Amino acid sequence: MRNDILKLVQIQIVFIVLFAFFKFIRPPVLGGDYPEWVNIMLLSLPNLFEGIIGVLMLTGIGLYLNINVFNPKKQIRLRTIHITALILAGIYVITQEFKLHNLGGNNVFDKNDVIFSFVGLTIGYSIVLHVPPTGNKVKY
Repeated sequence: MRNDILKLVQIQIVFIVLFAFFKFIRPPVLGGDYPEWVNIMLLSLPNLFEGIIGVLMLTGIGLYLNINVFNPKKQIRLRTIHITALILAGIYVITQEFKLHNLGGNNVFDKNDVIFSFVGLTIGYSIVLHVPPTGNKVKY
């Protein structure tokens, strides 16, 4: 199972780098004369990455707790870990978009950000479903 967590961390690092890259290129691109769809993508992509990263991170935490904290007889099923991670990440990113909290920074509501957040959550959930468990300590 430790390999499962490492796989998720490696994938997460890729999306963190992409998140940082798109945040970095924002100012010069937004100041340029680019089509509107480029501006929308540039402004909303961090939301997509945030959804993916949230699901991956919370799944990794869930796996870690399941292996190292919970009694083997009381471990949680992988499916439950995946769904719980998706729900918690979804609550965070969507409530942030609707300004119910401001933990992620100075947010401005944009329907495209909500759409990109949902897509990111879906991609994150798909990733954790397609990273097959390597250990057999936890029931699926």
